Parts: sequence; C-alpha cells; structure tokens
Amino acid sequence: MNAIAKLDRREVSEQEPAKCPSYLSPRVNIVETQTAYILEAEMPGVNKECLEVLLEGHELTLVGRRTSDTPDARLIYRETTPKNFRRVFVLDPTIDTAKIDARMENGVLFVHLPKAEKVRPRKITISG
Repeated sequence: MNAIAKLDRREVSEQEPAKCPSYLSPRVNIVETQTAYILEAEMPGVNKECLEVLLEGHELTLVGRRTSDTPDARLIYRETTPKNFRRVFVLDPTIDTAKIDARMENGVLFVHLPKAEKVRPRKITISG
C-alpha cells in the first residue's frame, strides 16, 4: 500500500464530543491497475444517500450511515452492529485527487483513484 496509507484514527470532534458516535471500520480491498488504484469498501446497510466521501488535502475519509428499513418496528433480536462506518486514508501525492470519483453498488463503495500522468507507465518510441 505505497500510494494509499491506512489510518486507524478515531478522533472525537472537539466541538461535539458527546454527540460523536463510535464507528465501525469498513473492510476494504485495494487493487492497482496501470492507470489507477481502486478502493472497494464494504458497507452493508448503507445506501448512496447516506454516504460521504470527503477529500481534505491528501486525506480521504469515507463515512457511511446506516438507516433502518422499518423505523416503526420494534427490534426483537439483533446479530449485526447498528453502528455507522468511518475510515480515513492518506493518499500519496502521485494520485490525481482532482479526478477521484466514486460509486456505490450492492453495499460496496468503489473509489477510483487515478494515478497522475507523470507516474503512469508509458511507451517510449525509438527513432532512427
């Protein structure tokens, strides 16, 4: 993970420490292609509307909030954790942060992290 460093910080907001919930860290896979890194984060129970992908400098933060499918129902039994998701990554400067995009599909967030042109492999033509 040269270009994407994992951070396991769980910081409490200085402004609202009592309101800051604890989070689950989503499981991720990171794959590399010639032109980009693809980060896949599993966030079951999170839909597109309850998802935030934030970029501040070279710090990428993923936040997923779970919603209840049946808000008027009474919970009888639970095997899952009702906590929201949060994970922070530090991106290498070789990632073109202006071109990052993301999509959510079947509870998995896919974040496309393109490599900057200057670090992509290229073929050199030989003259003469």
